[in-house]
Amino acid sequence: MAANIQVVLKDDVEKLGKSGEIVKVKPGYARNYLLPRGLAAPATRGNVAQVEHEQKVATARAAKLRGDAEAVAKRLDGVTVEIKVQAGDGDRLFGSVGTKDIADALKSKGHEVDRKKIQLAEPIKFAGEHSVVVKFGYDVGATIKVNVVKAD
Repeated sequence: MAANIQVVLKDDVEKLGKSGEIVKVKPGYARNYLLPRGLAAPATRGNVAQVEHEQKVATARAAKLRGDAEAVAKRLDGVTVEIKVQAGDGDRLFGSVGTKDIADALKSKGHEVDRKKIQLAEPIKFAGEHSVVVKFGYDVGATIKVNVVKAD
């Protein structure tokens, strides 16, 4: 009976482990499945060091991206934009205000925001002031005010 061998996972493998972990597996599983698909590498000193280095780089990159997202969220938090649209009786809009309209209004105020980051449960269909959440990922978000007014 062959002993288990150690491999370093390069990707997450369901029911086995996450990327960067050193796991013990049967030699046949490593030889026939993990190694040919590039999911793992033999647990040599060099491979372990390379995976650790890649994890440090990924962690540093994620921290930088989170810092950038927090800076943008801080600048954007509390910003109010005004959108003029045609409206009928009872301040009901002819059409609706969507994420693209809000992104364009933010851009005109000097805030470049991807419209996919703007969270609307459904398009705005009534005039008035609405709170809208902008999510930047990494659990970072900002709340802006969208003031929808009737065009003359």
